[in-house]
Amino acid sequence: MLHATVSVEQQIQQTAKHGGYVGPPKTARSHRTVPLPRVAVDAMKAHLRDFPADGPESWIFTAPQGGPVVYTHFMDEAWRPACAKAGIAKGTGPHSLRHHYASLLIKHGESVKTVSERLGHTNAAMTLNIYTHLWPDSEERTRAAVDKAYAEHL
Repeated sequence: MLHATVSVEQQIQQTAKHGGYVGPPKTARSHRTVPLPRVAVDAMKAHLRDFPADGPESWIFTAPQGGPVVYTHFMDEAWRPACAKAGIAKGTGPHSLRHHYASLLIKHGESVKTVSERLGHTNAAMTLNIYTHLWPDSEERTRAAVDKAYAEHL
């Protein structure tokens, strides 16, 4: 089985004063390694087959003229048209993908610690503050755990 990962070591920052530049992630916890699912690996392979990278230090996704993708151009030329075509609500931004990813992890039983690490949150409390409503209610599991523990004594 393939065990592909992506390491988050840098991020593109964009400010009015400095334009686009590569800088470190926001916090020490933002530096992380994220496991890639097969669907992402297959998509990356297809992308790199069609748009080969020039080397290990080159951009994987580039602007039409080369270099890094500028956020405003990406939003106007790619994101919003793709959302409209897919019937996704107007105003939905790329950050929604991050929330979707977190929601999938929670739905499929990942712990708060794992979700926190994958998202690069400062700590698990931050993750709980944002996503606690998505963890399943444990009321029935609580009852079942106690009932199971004492079932043979009844």
